[in-house]
Amino acid sequence: MKTKKIRKDKKTDGPSKPAVRRPHRKVLFDKPGNFLYPIPAVMVSCGTMEKPNIITIAWTGTICSDPPMVSISVRPERYSYGIIKESGEFVINLTTKKLSRACDYCGVVSGRDVDKFAETGLTPAESRTVACPSIQESPASIECKVRDVIHLGSHDMFTAEVTGVTVDSAYIDSKNRFQMNKTDLVAYSHGTYLTLGKELGTFGFSVRKKPAKKRR
Repeated sequence: MKTKKIRKDKKTDGPSKPAVRRPHRKVLFDKPGNFLYPIPAVMVSCGTMEKPNIITIAWTGTICSDPPMVSISVRPERYSYGIIKESGEFVINLTTKKLSRACDYCGVVSGRDVDKFAETGLTPAESRTVACPSIQESPASIECKVRDVIHLGSHDMFTAEVTGVTVDSAYIDSKNRFQMNKTDLVAYSHGTYLTLGKELGTFGFSVRKKPAKKRR
């Protein structure tokens, strides 16, 4: 009768060699498109206190710090486009988790058909430097006056100077600083609304020296 040889297990003592990770292979995805995500999803208010309107905008951003300037891009066929072009004013209202449903609603229905303030329960508030209203429930409203309209393609870009900013006093701390990151802001990424995640560091943390440990 043949005896079976017992295979000895390999030694497992000592540190194991790290697995070799193969680099991810990048491929050309479909066709050129807007892949700059995440981005802010904001509600832009326009019109007058008597006839206010809101449009949800994803194509928005900072374009200059001195003077402070921003931009929004709007399709010419949108109802708000004509209002903003005629008045030369608008207000960018930051959106929070609590306001995300209203933000989405204002992006899928037209002000031609409904009163968005009434339908969402939002409150039009008087602005300080422009005639169009801001949104009372927004933690920060950026009042803007149009400087230029740039014709691009599907959208026209309104470049504008920031003439005033109003904030919710509930987020101003004892040192008179506005705690932006405590307002529960949301971001928009490729069709999805997201809450902001865990803080990773503040500007310059990569080169900041760690404080020396105190000797006892």
